[in-house]
Amino acid sequence: AATKLASAEKLMYFCTDQLGLEQDFEQKQMPDGKLPVDGFLLCVDVSRGMNRNFDEQLKFVSNLYNQLAKTKKPVVVVLTKCDEGVERYIRDAHAFALGKKNLQVVETSARSNVNVDLAFSTLVQLVDKSRGKAKIIPYFEALKQQSQQIAAAKDKYEWLVGRIVKSHNEAWPNVSRKMQPAPEYQDYVYLEGTQKAKKLFLQHVQRLKQEHIERRRKAYLALLPQALDALVPELDEIDHLSRAKAEKLLEAKPDFLKWFVVLEETPWDATSHVDDVDNERIPFDLLETPAAEQLYEAHLEKLRNERKRAEMRRAFRENLETSPFVTPGKPWEEARSFIMNEDFYLWLEEPVYMDIYGKHQKQLIDRAKEDFQELLLEYSELFYELELDAKPSKEKMGVIQEVLGEEQRFKALQKLQAERDALILKHIHFVYHPTKETCPSCGGCVDARVEQLLGSRFVRPAERHQRNPLPDANVDRINLVILGKDGLARELANEIRALCTSDDRYVIEGKMYELSLRPIEGNVRLPVNAFQTPTFQPHGCLCLYNSKESLSYVVESIEKSRECTVGRRDNHLAQLPLTLALVNKRGDAGGDTLQSLIQQGQQIASKLQCGFLDPASAGIGYGRNINEKQIGQVLKGLLDSKRNLNLLSSTSGLKDAPAPPADADLRIVMCLMCGDPVSADDVLLPILQAPAC
Repeated sequence: AATKLASAEKLMYFCTDQLGLEQDFEQKQMPDGKLPVDGFLLCVDVSRGMNRNFDEQLKFVSNLYNQLAKTKKPVVVVLTKCDEGVERYIRDAHAFALGKKNLQVVETSARSNVNVDLAFSTLVQLVDKSRGKAKIIPYFEALKQQSQQIAAAKDKYEWLVGRIVKSHNEAWPNVSRKMQPAPEYQDYVYLEGTQKAKKLFLQHVQRLKQEHIERRRKAYLALLPQALDALVPELDEIDHLSRAKAEKLLEAKPDFLKWFVVLEETPWDATSHVDDVDNERIPFDLLETPAAEQLYEAHLEKLRNERKRAEMRRAFRENLETSPFVTPGKPWEEARSFIMNEDFYLWLEEPVYMDIYGKHQKQLIDRAKEDFQELLLEYSELFYELELDAKPSKEKMGVIQEVLGEEQRFKALQKLQAERDALILKHIHFVYHPTKETCPSCGGCVDARVEQLLGSRFVRPAERHQRNPLPDANVDRINLVILGKDGLARELANEIRALCTSDDRYVIEGKMYELSLRPIEGNVRLPVNAFQTPTFQPHGCLCLYNSKESLSYVVESIEKSRECTVGRRDNHLAQLPLTLALVNKRGDAGGDTLQSLIQQGQQIASKLQCGFLDPASAGIGYGRNINEKQIGQVLKGLLDSKRNLNLLSSTSGLKDAPAPPADADLRIVMCLMCGDPVSADDVLLPILQAPAC
């Protein structure tokens, strides 16, 4: 049956977005006259309305229901505005429905979109009995479920926005078109509407912008200390200035625009400069921010601290120079308690003091060594009685130290006795072998300087063709293998090192050579006992024995070593110069035993085609295994062998070299003191620069 409507020709509404925006949606009017009606939703407002009595509303609703009941159509009572509902009104509405044949009641909120669909589906079920019965959910439970649904949809939508929108410059129309096919976007818009989706997008874009601005701000602030260091590195320049004057000083600097940019509009984070990623210069108005002010104050404080630390370093150095407790060679641990005070500890770290003290000690030691060298020259007569090429005995060293002991320059090296003794030995070498290598003045040696001057200005005829024939990096170096078991090799190596200078150099025929020793006492087939290594190319081998067993070890080791090189291109070890020596320390072996060992050694030397050293006589060499004369003999033999090899390798390059001139046009004889303030340059240059020279 048709039912007549009293609301004919009114607009039909389909969604909440249409309210107030009717012109933006399709307009449909309610039909006039009568139309079929299958059921009714009887709405009851349970909110607290202005100037409205709920009891009167309920009375009106009761009368309305009486009219609807006559149609025999299903009726569902719908409680509206439950989001603002009054508890008593809701109870009364439920009581009303219960009294009217137990009507179905659905609690709704159109604003929150809670149970709106449920109201219609409940009525549809009453109209069509074949449909499943709808479960009616109370408002607050439905609200909770919907909130969870909305929260889940919001999380998914925000994930979608975060995946698509990476820049704060994105616009909503473009982004919404990209997101439209995505179910995350569709679900959220269905639940919350387009405006809330747009609002979340704008919040995300704003967050991206703030993160971008913060990154730029941090980059600028990180660069600011470098800019201040470059533009105002001196404390005196800004210490007395106010902030405003300091900023004017910065602007006046020539490199100001290298570090800063002055923007026409401010603040900087509201201008296009924030998106100019290629321009890393600092916006000048950033200096007005608290963070920049703190960095400026930190720059000032750093300069003040640096000045104070420089003053403390200077005061500490002055303290070192004037302190009588700081002497050459005194360890830092001993000197610290005498020269430190609270101010030093407050401003500088321990490593800084140790560095300054170490440099000061080096100056003291160098100065003390120079003074001691002068002292040795003044007492030259002490060294004239020594035997040529002989190391002074302990008695002679005692006499030297006794004579020099009262001198302050001798006492100055009291804590460096080993170095003092080494200087004495070096001086002895210089007395008997006065060469530029043994000269105590080192870089100030006149001979060395004269060679440099002449070499830089003249090329002798013989040198024009052999300026650099085939340079040998090892020409001033001797590598010696010492072979012997039961400690013989190590003992002799230590004795030879004792005869060397502090930097392992040995004088042969008046020239200093670098001596490298490799003592071997084990199986030579093992890499650790090999004659040759990647960093050690032997020039010769000194073989030691003091018994039949040790002689057998030497023979086996030489044979094994030669076997290892058979078939190799670099068969160097097969021609390695060998010397066999019988060790007779303090003449321990005697009589038949000694003669037997000598005969066996000579036979083995003949078999190996190598030299043989007779044992040292008793009492010679201060109890050494081999005396210094024998060591010099071995090293000289190795040096001759090495020279022969060098000559063979370079003969072809020298065949065509012209002979040196028979005589010189000009001979100059001069006597200069090494280390003299008047250098050889002052004497020679006027002659060398003469046009006729």
